[in-house]
Amino acid sequence: MSQTLRAPDILDIARRDGRVTVEALAEHFGVTVQTIRRDLADLAEAGKLERVHGGAILPSGVTNIGYEHRRDLNPEAKAAIARRCARAIPDEASVFLNIGTSTEAVARELSHHRNLLVVTNNMNVANILVENPDCEIVVAGGTLRRSDAGLVGTLTMRAIQAFKVDYAVIGCSALDEDGDLLDFDIREVGVSQTVISQARRTFLVADATKFERTAPVRIASLGDLDALFTDRPLPGMLAERCRAWNTRVEIAD
Repeated sequence: MSQTLRAPDILDIARRDGRVTVEALAEHFGVTVQTIRRDLADLAEAGKLERVHGGAILPSGVTNIGYEHRRDLNPEAKAAIARRCARAIPDEASVFLNIGTSTEAVARELSHHRNLLVVTNNMNVANILVENPDCEIVVAGGTLRRSDAGLVGTLTMRAIQAFKVDYAVIGCSALDEDGDLLDFDIREVGVSQTVISQARRTFLVADATKFERTAPVRIASLGDLDALFTDRPLPGMLAERCRAWNTRVEIAD
């Protein structure tokens, strides 16, 4: 298969899994690792991928990946993380779930919880949880972002301020090595910051691809949260920092 024919398949795998590795691609296409390195270098030069050690990831920037593509990134890891997070939320609790494919996965895992009150600015979360008859759902109104069915802006923040929930489960677009949670839309960031201030405990759900990306707007620090649910050990000194901050790290199987 020529390089021209491999490139679309490489990009499809990157969108599905969040990243590609040189060795896995070489085995998949039956070519040498040197050939794959050249393919990835060309895709990186074209701005379609970013090179990282051992492979490549989807490019970072000032705009996020399309929502449907994000849904296809690392779905098995997100499901495992969601199961682990949902086990930490008891029945008869009040919960906030914000915008994101990871929080949607948590909503699915809450489908059998009893006597829940869920507040959300994510229309997808509301539609998932409507199947649970033991869940009361409050949608925090605001400006509808058509790209992902999220509600953002001042009206959303004001609605959230009417609540003090037991648990907030939030997502983010990126996590940097200092432990800062990052996102792309300043309106969504304002909502997430309001959620953190109105929750007794805050959990972050983030798969390992978030450590390989960046985004321009800071939400908070992991030190401001109670727990991180992820699928791989933390990179560098971040695990030490979380211990110092008393931020629990739960790694899903």
